[in-house]
Amino acid sequence: MVDVIPFRGILYNPERIKNLSDVTTPPYDVISEKQQEGFYNRHPYNIIRLDKNRPEKQDTQTNNPPIRAAACFAEWLKEGVLIRDPLPAMYLTSVDFQLHGKPITRYGLIARIRLEPFERGVILPHEQTFSKVKSERLELIKTCHANFSQVFSIFSDRAKVIDSLKAAFAQTAPVFDFTGDDGLHHRLWRITDPALHQMVSDGLKDKRLFIADGHHRYETALTYREWRREQDPGIDSMHPANYIMMYLCSMEDPGLIILPTHRLVSDVPKASQNQFIQKAQAYFDIVSFPFRPHDPGSAQHILKTRMRPGSVEHQFGVFIKNSPEFYILRLKPKMMDNLSDNHIKPPLKKLDVTVLTRLIFFQILGFDDAALDNEKRIQFRSHEHEAIASIAAGEFDMAFILNPTTNEQVREVAANGLTMPRKSTYYYPKALTGLVINDLTETPSGHPRR
Repeated sequence: MVDVIPFRGILYNPERIKNLSDVTTPPYDVISEKQQEGFYNRHPYNIIRLDKNRPEKQDTQTNNPPIRAAACFAEWLKEGVLIRDPLPAMYLTSVDFQLHGKPITRYGLIARIRLEPFERGVILPHEQTFSKVKSERLELIKTCHANFSQVFSIFSDRAKVIDSLKAAFAQTAPVFDFTGDDGLHHRLWRITDPALHQMVSDGLKDKRLFIADGHHRYETALTYREWRREQDPGIDSMHPANYIMMYLCSMEDPGLIILPTHRLVSDVPKASQNQFIQKAQAYFDIVSFPFRPHDPGSAQHILKTRMRPGSVEHQFGVFIKNSPEFYILRLKPKMMDNLSDNHIKPPLKKLDVTVLTRLIFFQILGFDDAALDNEKRIQFRSHEHEAIASIAAGEFDMAFILNPTTNEQVREVAANGLTMPRKSTYYYPKALTGLVINDLTETPSGHPRR
């Protein structure tokens, strides 16, 4: 059973922060070092200092990113830059954006959700995680005792819980209303009515939640809970360590968009680059096109024309550093059935990311699990022009362009207790970091405890 409750969120003080776009960011895991520096320079109270404090050359065990983040957090609370809501609340949010020239709005609800082990089937993952990322997240949460960004989850909302909240606040001015540099328009409403809290609780208690984004944060929260229990075996079931801040979105929301997650690969031996197409011919039908680094738009146009989602099963664009050509690979019939380790379940065989991982990364390039767990060796982009530009600039050895995973595939994989390869989905827009902070030292009744 899903246990969803309100909490006294910590929000930026509108009297101190006039424009919330100055202090909010995307989630930490999509922020590059260059973007991180930009957020640092944008505003002295930007949430980047809490959620992704930058490393320094002189870092020690007593002065490092998590410790600096905790110091900033305490100082901002003391100064009144951040303020705690006086009453337990849930938070309705909306984001307006455009996709392919079409205006879209997505709604979500931020609340506390009781942590459940995946094996109970209440909250389900859909993709694997990186070990190092989880260890870094754990140090941050153990030092700061807070969720600075929420886990993004989806659920089937046929009872129209989110629609009921939208109707309840249709004529109410939001607490926050701002537009970021990226053109996304964000709003947030505070829900303090106990009757609405009960409506949400009743509407979600029999649901299953599917993690869309934030697997590392969720798994880290489970580890943090066990760590807190070791520190204090007497903590009760209502201790905040038993909960996590979650952003909940309806599967039926037309704004629930998944973008592709293209792969950029480093440290590919030159011989493997040179032999790649020859080896790939055993599995794929291959078409080549001229690649002109000074005119990446031509490659983009060909990819969009030839790789329309749903037109052909399992196809990829491939770019190789310093190659005058790029390629479109289309899987030959029944190739996935010929794998030597053919224990892959049917829902996973339908996924482009499974074909990429099993055939291209493992069979052709000879990668192992350790290579796939190295977040530095394989990086990700959601826009093909960024991936193409990275290859043209010689920043990576190879780029693999994919079509997006679908919401239906996410549901099927998670419902069957399976997990996709890492970074199989990119839900767009990401749930914004900095709208609300969840203090893990305070119970729902408002009493702080460490």
